[in-house]
Amino acid sequence: MLSGRMTPPNFWALDPNIIFLNHGSFGSCPRPVLECQQQWRERMERQPIQFFVRDLEGLLDEARSALAEFLGAQPDNLVFVPNATAGVNTVLNSLNFAPGDEIIVTDHEYNACRNALDVMAERNGVRVATAKVPFPLRNKQQPEGWTPSVNKRQPEGWTPSVYEREIIGPILERISDRTRLLLIDHVTSQTGLIFPLERLLREFSSRGIDTLVDGAHAPGMIPLNLEQLGAAYYTGNCHKWICAPKGAGFLYARPDRQGDLRPLSISHGANSPRTDRSPYLIEFGWTGTWDPSAYLSVPEAIRQMGGLFPGGWPELMRRNRDLALQARRILCAALQIPPPCPDEMIGSLAAFPLPDAETIEPPRSPLYLDPLQDRLLAKHAIEVPIIPWPAAPHRVLRISAQAYNSPSQYEQLACALKQLL
Repeated sequence: MLSGRMTPPNFWALDPNIIFLNHGSFGSCPRPVLECQQQWRERMERQPIQFFVRDLEGLLDEARSALAEFLGAQPDNLVFVPNATAGVNTVLNSLNFAPGDEIIVTDHEYNACRNALDVMAERNGVRVATAKVPFPLRNKQQPEGWTPSVNKRQPEGWTPSVYEREIIGPILERISDRTRLLLIDHVTSQTGLIFPLERLLREFSSRGIDTLVDGAHAPGMIPLNLEQLGAAYYTGNCHKWICAPKGAGFLYARPDRQGDLRPLSISHGANSPRTDRSPYLIEFGWTGTWDPSAYLSVPEAIRQMGGLFPGGWPELMRRNRDLALQARRILCAALQIPPPCPDEMIGSLAAFPLPDAETIEPPRSPLYLDPLQDRLLAKHAIEVPIIPWPAAPHRVLRISAQAYNSPSQYEQLACALKQLL
């Protein structure tokens, strides 16, 4: 059992009067990391030419190296991008698709990235094949020996199960002789499921099909080893579970696929005569004047979050997951529903189906904002997302678990839901 907040006083900048259960959307950046970012900004403004022209490339190299070590990647295979949505757009807009080519995606894909896919597909005459993965899962049994870690392979003799047919089967069934790419979440945004990525990558790789992984939530939530994972492309956020400043993400590309990629903004690197580093690093290293302080603060975020507990990052990930599972038990009891998926598919996010919305209102934000979300904040000072999924009026509630959360907060949410539903 977990109890109380375990982080130092004033470590987080969150409003103490709000129960914040939505770290998965934007989270909060620790004060020491924000202070680090401000120091980078002050250095940039003291002598901008020195900073941008003489110093920045080496500084970004150091930050990339720290992030690469955390992600289990070679630094030269990693570049910074503002966020995972930018990473997905970068890959989709870089690859050459022909009319009639197919891309597979699941119905759990994040809306922004699905929109990017649909726009590119319409422009190029590409067919999008959508695999429908149920939520809640109809069968709650996990396959023997399955684990959410990307570093463990299935045991020899592992046989298909009803559970596997619900997750992997619908995806594999969409493969055709025109399939060029799989776009797949590592951890689904709306439903908080950790997909069996290693197995899917092996299946697609054996058929000569590349995979673009939308790993927005994975870094800092679950252990990663990108080189071992072997995806052609993997993009993720640092502002979520790593708790870096907003605007820090990354794009990983295997060496044999880096020549395919161009940044969304073509800049000086496009005709650079340099030969001391790859065109991939040169082009993505400078895409125009911007504030690089979020990227440069990533190593400090990794250090600060890894220092919260004696066991470092493994202990933080374990504690967050344990708290999410405890919260799930509390909320399932309050909503009188069974767990919608096995514990093994949960990291530090968990989603719950809610009764359908009584009315469908036009969104007042580019993001979701259900009236129930407003009422929870106004009446109970609880910030938690209510997400229309798979489409309105159907909806799910999604909770997050971070080091600043405690079991009592989910108990208060459970009581509030009993009053409002």
